[in-house]
Amino acid sequence: MRILILGGDGYLGWPTAMYLAARDHDVLVIDNYLRRRLARETRSEPLVPSDDLPTRCARFAALTGKHIAHRILDCTDGAAMIAAFADFAPEALVHYAEQPSAPYSMMGQDEAHLTLHNNLFTTFATIWAVKRAAPRCHIVKLASMGEYGTPNIDIEEGWIEIEHKGRKDRVLYPRAGGSVYHTSKIIDTDLLSFETRANGLRVTDLMQGPVYGHDTEEAASDERLFPHFHYDDIFGTVLNRFVTQAVAGVPLTVYGKGSQVRGYLDLRDTLQCVALVLANPPAPGQLRVYNQFTELFTVLDLADRVRRVGRDLGLDVGIAAVPNPRREQEEHYYRPAHDGLLRLGLKPHYLSDERLASMVTFVRRHRDAIDARKILPRVAWPDQTDA
Repeated sequence: MRILILGGDGYLGWPTAMYLAARDHDVLVIDNYLRRRLARETRSEPLVPSDDLPTRCARFAALTGKHIAHRILDCTDGAAMIAAFADFAPEALVHYAEQPSAPYSMMGQDEAHLTLHNNLFTTFATIWAVKRAAPRCHIVKLASMGEYGTPNIDIEEGWIEIEHKGRKDRVLYPRAGGSVYHTSKIIDTDLLSFETRANGLRVTDLMQGPVYGHDTEEAASDERLFPHFHYDDIFGTVLNRFVTQAVAGVPLTVYGKGSQVRGYLDLRDTLQCVALVLANPPAPGQLRVYNQFTELFTVLDLADRVRRVGRDLGLDVGIAAVPNPRREQEEHYYRPAHDGLLRLGLKPHYLSDERLASMVTFVRRHRDAIDARKILPRVAWPDQTDA
C-alpha cells in the first residue's frame, strides 16, 4: 500500500515508518519537528539525540535497501496537506501528528492553546485532504485510553449499547479526559465520527495505553535508528522514566499512592496493531475503535518490577512516593475490554524481566547523558481554587 505517516519523526511515527517500509509498503512520512522544538523549550530532550529525517531515512535505506520518503510540512496547513495528498495518493494514513503530552497541555494558557490548535487543526486538515484528494483513504488515528478516564463501569471498545426509558441505541462510549491533551483527542474522535456519517470516510481509532521500550527489530543493528527515548516528566512515559531513574540512582517517583491502573503495551506491539488494522480496513462510513494495550498494571506494580530487575543488575533502586501533580483518582475501578486486536491476530510482547533488563542496559550505555533535573514533576494540574 501507499501509506502516509503524519508525525513520522516521533517516538511512534519513526519506528512505524521503518516497520511498514521493511514490509515493502510505499511510505511517506510528514513532520514539522514540533515535538523536538517543544522538548528543547521545556528542557525535555531525549536521552540520545536523533538525526533529522533526511539522515535517518538515508541511513535506513543504506542498511536495508528500503526507501522511506519524507517531507517537512506543518500538518495544520490545509492547502499544503491537500497538495501532499494529491501528489502521493495515499491508500491509508497513520495520524500521529499531535502534541502528545498531557503535562505539557496543562502548563498554562499558551501550551493549552498550542495543544488544541495543533491537534484539532491537524485532524481537520487531514479530513479535508482525504475528502479532496484521497476519498478512499483509510484514516488510522492514534487516540488514548486516557480519553475514557476511570469510569465506575466496564470500558467497552469505543462503543456502548445503552437502554434508556425503554429504548436502546449504540453510541460512542462516554469519555472524560483528564487533561487538555486528552480532551483534544476526544474532539478528534467526534470530528471523525461526524465525517464517517456525513461523508463516508473510513476511520480506525486506536485508543492506546502508555507505551514503553527503546528499540524495534528494524533498528536493532544500528542504535542511530532508535526512536526518541524521553525520560522526563513531560514527554517521557512512566516505565521509560522509571528505568532511567533506576540507572541514575534517583528513587522511582510514584505519584501519590501509586494505585492508578492503566493498560500498557510494548512499542513493538504498537507497530503490530497499526499493521493489523491497515490490513483490515473498515467499510466506508464506519468508525471502528480498538482499545490498544496488552496488560494492566498499577504504577506501584511497575515500580516494583523495575526495582527488582534493577537490583538483579547491581543497581541500588529505591521507590519514593511524591505528591501527585495530576488531578486523578488514585483508587478506582478499571476494567477495559481489549480483545478486538487479539482477534485480528495481535501476538503480544508481555512485559518481561528480559525486556526491562534490555532497557536498563541501553540506558546504562548513555548514563552520562541523563539530566536528573528532568525527572521530578515540574508541571502540576491547577487546584480548583486557583484563579
